Amino acid sequence: MQNGDLGVPMGTKASVGLLPDDELERHSSQAPPTGLLIINADDWGRDRDTSDRILECVRCGSVSSVSAMVFMKDSERAITIAREYRIDAGLHLNFTTPFSAAGRAKLMEHQQRLSGFLQRHRFAPVLFHPGLTGSFEYVVAAQLDEFNRLYGVEPTRIDGHHHMHLCANVVLGNLLPPGGLVRRSFSFRAGEKSCANRMYRWFVNHMLRRRHQLADFLFSLPPLEPADRLQRIFSLARKFAVEVETHPINAEEYRFLTGGDIFRRTRDLPIAPGFAMPIRQRAGKEEGRGSNGTA
Repeated sequence: MQNGDLGVPMGTKASVGLLPDDELERHSSQAPPTGLLIINADDWGRDRDTSDRILECVRCGSVSSVSAMVFMKDSERAITIAREYRIDAGLHLNFTTPFSAAGRAKLMEHQQRLSGFLQRHRFAPVLFHPGLTGSFEYVVAAQLDEFNRLYGVEPTRIDGHHHMHLCANVVLGNLLPPGGLVRRSFSFRAGEKSCANRMYRWFVNHMLRRRHQLADFLFSLPPLEPADRLQRIFSLARKFAVEVETHPINAEEYRFLTGGDIFRRTRDLPIAPGFAMPIRQRAGKEEGRGSNGTA
């Protein structure tokens, strides 16, 4: 997936030409928001190496929170670590990478159907498949229940492996519990995507806001260069709630997060110690009214 880059915060002259029209309209209608920089590490619990690298980032303060996979090799160990270090964990819904924990034959059968469909071609996630409604419901419900079993609470924050939580069957089927925080689609600079692409992303975010809380912006940590890309993202976080998605299993991201570079780039901007955000609007309000908040 490509990465977002929107520019400097609203309220400065330079920002007007850098924000897409739909983002500009929505944020212009908001009261001055509280800024927040959230660095979230995906794939917690996928395997031991992934979890250990994320833990190093959490311990050095460069990662705010994690997105936890269930029914994976390291899911059980990861919850023990999360409790010990009081790590803020949400659910990382998985439809495409085979569950690696043993004894889940029926669940794996349903997941294989979904994976075959979603990865068939690039436009498959935007198509609603009525024949797979039951499989989507089963796989989502199983992961919600397993997270509850492991962590002792229902997930109040949900995103998806390969962002497949945004596929049509999940969004249009209202399969995610209402009221919690759900990861939005990526944010992009004006002109970076086609009109059709931007309209589709607007529609997905609009549908999500009817039932869930969203961060103001979402970006991927890489590419790390040019340096001014990350500076623009971090500048946005001084006024808005910005989520930055990272995968520390990737060597370049791991070095950036553990070697001190992240703190040299953020300077005096603190990295949030968790994913909790101040509630500014209730989920369910219109996109143009700027409904954002927290789990």
